[in-house]
Amino acid sequence: QIQLVESGGGLVQPGGSLTLSCAASGSIFDTYAMGWYRQGTAKQRELVAAMASGGTTTYADSVKGRFTISRDSAKNTVYLQMNSLKPDDTAVYYCNADGRHYFGPEADYWGQGTQVTVSS
Repeated sequence: QIQLVESGGGLVQPGGSLTLSCAASGSIFDTYAMGWYRQGTAKQRELVAAMASGGTTTYADSVKGRFTISRDSAKNTVYLQMNSLKPDDTAVYYCNADGRHYFGPEADYWGQGTQVTVSS
């Protein structure tokens, strides 16, 4: 069982920056793809950014050039640096660890979510 704990959300003005953190309960980056998802009010959950176990990154078109996903293996933590924030970025952000490729369908874990609100 993998535990994921997010932090770093909050209220920020348009154009501002925030960094989200997701601490995993063990050393999982070699076998788990890590992702950040978000869900706005009355919207479906969507992928924001992901990093495969090999380090390849993927971004939603809406955040390319503004958001950066990274990880620190020594700290078992994945980050989402968010710059030039817009009101449309307002959502609950969730961290995901996907190990289904190696461990089967049950190896898909989510954090509790952290609220990001972009407003003046």
